[in-house]
Amino acid sequence: MLEKHSESEVHVDKVEQGSTSSIAFGLERLGLIAVRAPIVSCIVLLALIVGAVFGIYRIKIDDSLSQLFRSDTREFKQYEEVTKKFPAEEFDVLVVVEGKTLLERSNLEKLRDFVTDLQLVEGTRGLVSLFSARQAPAPGKLPAALFPPELPEGAAYDKFIETVKNNEIIRGKLLSEDGTLALVVLSLDPEVVASNKLTKTVADIRALMKETLGDTGLNVQLSGVPVMQLEIRNAVERDGLTYNILGILAGCIIAIIFFRKISFMIAAAFPPMIAILLALGALGWANFNLNMFLNVMTPLIMVISFSDSMQLTFAARDRLIAGQDKFTAFKNAVLVVGPACLLTHGTAGISFIALQFSDSDLIRKFGEAGLAATIIALVAVLSLVPVFGVLFVRNEKVFAGQVPGRRCRRPGAAQFLLLDRGAHGRPARPVQPGRGAVRRQPRRHLRQSGAALPARRPGAGQAPGGRCQRSARCQAHWRQSRQRADRVPQG
Repeated sequence: MLEKHSESEVHVDKVEQGSTSSIAFGLERLGLIAVRAPIVSCIVLLALIVGAVFGIYRIKIDDSLSQLFRSDTREFKQYEEVTKKFPAEEFDVLVVVEGKTLLERSNLEKLRDFVTDLQLVEGTRGLVSLFSARQAPAPGKLPAALFPPELPEGAAYDKFIETVKNNEIIRGKLLSEDGTLALVVLSLDPEVVASNKLTKTVADIRALMKETLGDTGLNVQLSGVPVMQLEIRNAVERDGLTYNILGILAGCIIAIIFFRKISFMIAAAFPPMIAILLALGALGWANFNLNMFLNVMTPLIMVISFSDSMQLTFAARDRLIAGQDKFTAFKNAVLVVGPACLLTHGTAGISFIALQFSDSDLIRKFGEAGLAATIIALVAVLSLVPVFGVLFVRNEKVFAGQVPGRRCRRPGAAQFLLLDRGAHGRPARPVQPGRGAVRRQPRRHLRQSGAALPARRPGAGQAPGGRCQRSARCQAHWRQSRQRADRVPQG
């Protein structure tokens, strides 16, 4: 702890400067800029949050299946050329209708009505089904439709079904050979597939399926690239909300359990949340696409940021207990703990930089986004923890006396050993922090050395049991303990 060595002890009346050569090269002092004007900093933060919200709305979800394999290799470039020449498969929704009673007259009529209504769904460009088949053309005439407007009945219907099954155009392609499975290929507008309109289009298709074929006993399912892309979008949005909400709740619960004060919970838990919000907003303005990898990045940055904010808040709380005012306490916390926070984020940033050497474009984008989010989170945590602490922590002068179950820390009594070598030539036992720290030295040693004997009873301002009631009294105890220690002979 801080009180074990004199060079790192908690100084109550001055700002801790630390060593002359900081391991973070003094970059941790960036966190002291915002605390100089907390109100102005909060106004600037509010403006940044508004901008970040608009940036989040600009984020698009990358639902391309080929994005997982995107790279600079010759094979992928060849795949892109083929896809540009034959792009239809990426915009086709496949409607699969299955059932043993598929070719019954009533079901077949309802299936034809369903296919006709599908062409009226907004966002569709065309449709191919078994009802698109044509008969062999008669000389000098156009090919007639395979399915007549009015289906035959009885034995004529059975003969018609055999003709349908043996049609070479649809046999084994749009209709299975046993007549139990039919395929409907619905082509969508590329603009609809690439936008949020795809959700409404697929929902309309599903509603039409339920309305028209719901009572036929047939099993109807959707497939195809657009349907899978929509599933990816929904999964990315759902996972992003789940990860972030659970992370926020866990951070708030841990902070309130650990610190037992709403003000410290705000100082410890809110900066990581705001850091993620600002990071996502910046990625939106930078035209990054959200995917499953970036969903993993946000909890990672939140964990690192929350760990650093907890350390900063605990260090500031420790100094408030020692009697420092809140401005000095949070400044000292940034100066002492800030270099460690910078090293933590720096290590994560180096890891993200290493991802730039990957052949996968998706992994490189993930590294770029992670590096940007790490820098934003570092600046947000170092700046917002002291700002929130200064604004929300109240009555810091009596904070030490109000901490339940916490004994008064007398910095002098717990930071050095009282040695008595004049009587027996051996050191006295170490002073333990807590009540009566000075009284625990053997009284006979102090008598023989000529030092003043400490009082056996608690002094003024100190309750029975050694709890300090006021910060000023705590400092008085510290000065008395230091004076008594200075009078003990060293040899």
